[in-house]
Amino acid sequence: MQKLQTQHLTRAAAVGAAYAVLSLFSSVFSLTFGVVQCRFSEALCVLPFFFPETVWGLFAGCLITNILSPYGLLDLIVGSLATLIAALLTARCRKKWLAPLPPVVLNTLLVGAVIAYEETGLTAAFPATWAINGLTVGAGEAIACYGLGMLLLWQLPRIPYFRDHGCR
Repeated sequence: MQKLQTQHLTRAAAVGAAYAVLSLFSSVFSLTFGVVQCRFSEALCVLPFFFPETVWGLFAGCLITNILSPYGLLDLIVGSLATLIAALLTARCRKKWLAPLPPVVLNTLLVGAVIAYEETGLTAAFPATWAINGLTVGAGEAIACYGLGMLLLWQLPRIPYFRDHGCR
């Protein structure tokens, strides 16, 4: 039993570290923060479909990444919680093609709102700004999760190690 818990903790930590590193790598291309976001690390948000223990690693990796956010404390809290909730929902998905949907929807709504709030406050321009930012954030999220994330979902079960350790 102890070995299993250690494996889960190690897996979660590795995913959290990979998330943070990939996000920082995305920032080299100005893709991590801003109106148009396509974090390569968001592809990892599909991993709770196979490995529910990675939920907390994704949350920690996102939290570490969002410390650098130009949107401040609001993004640190809301953006990180969006990833946590999305990962928890992804862990409950039963179909592979649905696994990327929670991160796409939650980041579209929540991160789009954070950016809109930072740009306009709660003025009359907020709803339109939220819609535009939600669409651009959602598009980047869809590319990362449905593009790169689906590759993970289809390829991991073909690798013997992952097939032997929980990929279905």
